[in-house]
Amino acid sequence: MSAADRKRFNLLWLQSGGCGGCSLSLLCAESPNLLATLEGAGIEMIWHPMLSEASGSEMIDLLNRTMAGEIPLDALCIEGAIKRGPKGSGRFHMLSGSGRPMMHWVRDLAQVARYTLAIGTGASFGGITSGGDNPTDACGLQYSENRRGGLLGGKYLSGEGVPVINVAGCPTHPNWVLDTLMHLAAGGFRREDLDDWQRPRSYCDHLVHHGCPRNEFYEYKASAQQSSQGGCMMEHMGCLGTQAHADCNIRPWNGSGSCLKGGYACINCTRPGFQEPGHRFLETPKIAGIPIGLPTDMPKAWFVALASLSKAATPKRLRSNAHADHIVVPPSCGKRDPDE
Repeated sequence: MSAADRKRFNLLWLQSGGCGGCSLSLLCAESPNLLATLEGAGIEMIWHPMLSEASGSEMIDLLNRTMAGEIPLDALCIEGAIKRGPKGSGRFHMLSGSGRPMMHWVRDLAQVARYTLAIGTGASFGGITSGGDNPTDACGLQYSENRRGGLLGGKYLSGEGVPVINVAGCPTHPNWVLDTLMHLAAGGFRREDLDDWQRPRSYCDHLVHHGCPRNEFYEYKASAQQSSQGGCMMEHMGCLGTQAHADCNIRPWNGSGSCLKGGYACINCTRPGFQEPGHRFLETPKIAGIPIGLPTDMPKAWFVALASLSKAATPKRLRSNAHADHIVVPPSCGKRDPDE
């Protein structure tokens, strides 16, 4: 192996039981774009199902050489939940042309990887693929929803002594993936850089609520009652932005968008079990008129007291705009100088 090969940070990306949405999101990376970012960070994409020309026997040979140590594997990225059924055989998802279940390939490759990354909530916790009765026995790499274990087991550590890195999101933001990969390639990544669900703290130390374009409405509890209205969506429309760990509104998707900016409530897609909240997504469950899902770290009594005060002080402008699909009453410009 040449000195140049040793300096490269080799990345292998496989897709398991999912829709491919995280890869599609990654391809939308910009400023700079995906390939320029990888090149600048010294990351070599040795194989990706959407970007690589190698297929069939060539791809199988590449995987075998990687497992044999001929090709160093720095980062193993798995997208989509692992299908373990039927009856633990994994035959619901066979890697085409190999005669082996995908879960066996993933398990073997994870043993030689310096870092193992679960890309998206499916690979992290099971996600949508594991919803309902879970007929395919789908799970995440190191979690089955909120239960530690998954495919690799709760004690699994990659070659660098780090557990599976759960880059959760459905789909995940392209910069969440790229920031994590660049941190790994630069060195110095530690267990302390992951939160309690093993998600990178670079984006999960924030809440979706941070930077929300509807924050002024939230402060005064001027709430939307229909999806077309501009008010806060926490009280009636099921928004979980005050509980969801992500920075979607701080660094918007494609430079300008987020679910809330598009008029859709946050469904907290970075957490395990988000796909089955127990109620309709666009509905806020309540007890005695009080929302069950309150902002993180806020006692219920405080919320009730503050909400009552806020509603009493709501400016007429916000009260009007909250129930409209456009700005009806603009902010006041103040009084003009009488001498003008």
